[in-house]
Amino acid sequence: MSADMSDTAAASPARERRAPLAWHRLAVPAVFIAVVVFFALTTPTFLTVANLTSLLLNNFTLLAIVSTGMTIAVAAGGIDLSVGTALDFSSLAFIVLLNSGFGFATASAGALAAGAAAGAFNAVLIGGLRLTPFLATLGTLFVGTSVQQLLSGGGLPIYLIPGVHIGLASAKLGGIPVPLLIVAGVAAVYGLVLARGRFGRALIAVGEQPAVAYYSGLRARRVSGLTYIACALAAAVAGIVLSSTVSAYVPLSGNAFMLNAIGATFIGTTLSRTGRPNIVGTLLGVLFLNVVANGLLLIGWNFYWQQVSTGVLIFAILAFSFVSSSRT
Repeated sequence: MSADMSDTAAASPARERRAPLAWHRLAVPAVFIAVVVFFALTTPTFLTVANLTSLLLNNFTLLAIVSTGMTIAVAAGGIDLSVGTALDFSSLAFIVLLNSGFGFATASAGALAAGAAAGAFNAVLIGGLRLTPFLATLGTLFVGTSVQQLLSGGGLPIYLIPGVHIGLASAKLGGIPVPLLIVAGVAAVYGLVLARGRFGRALIAVGEQPAVAYYSGLRARRVSGLTYIACALAAAVAGIVLSSTVSAYVPLSGNAFMLNAIGATFIGTTLSRTGRPNIVGTLLGVLFLNVVANGLLLIGWNFYWQQVSTGVLIFAILAFSFVSSSRT
């Protein structure tokens, strides 16, 4: 057999091994395109400028920011069930500081500090007391829920006082809405840290091979603690944007983002060659979930059936991904 024929024979199995992986990575984009085409054909208002603008600004923005933080928590081998608590504490601090006469910059700094405090509490539980991320963040969620109810008189909203105006939600820079620019900025920072930064490499090492990371000299507890503070900071940014949009603090509103953030993060892993959480994949997962919810709303489906349909699609995508990757 000639050398050329040997090379061809050797290359053929390699191509066959790579084929399932290619389909595995195309699953989410293919389903996303199919969903967009379906809704475009079934409802005339889906592709209108007004609907797409509302989808991006009212739905995509907040979930994208929260999910970006969730991505690094999952990449570190954990999960953060308390992102809603960090968002709510940020929103509360932001509105209270503005109502107390402080400017936007000071209120924003206070909001970020309040959100980071929730992350620091998780850091102590996980890095200091060595609780599992699931139990630690679940405990923070319960504590945060009780604290909010106590501070808000049982869950009453706190509205921005008359005369205090926030222009963040409607502001534009270069014709682009500022909330979308905030999404791009948060995603860029976290994406670079995760993909290129030294901390990102340590985080992934701790998440994928904790024993190896430990014996390599990495300070795993410190990395885990910083990870949950960073996750909470992203949620705190979302809290500022949310408060700026509704001009109020609504207790426990952040909990609505937790499950979808987890779902978007795991959908995003299907776009990675190695199955790792990644920012670009997570953002596509967020867009996918919002498009499905928006389209089902437009065709008149009940809210509960919307949740069922979204869950079924997530299961289908993850199942296809698992089957495809297991064959490689």
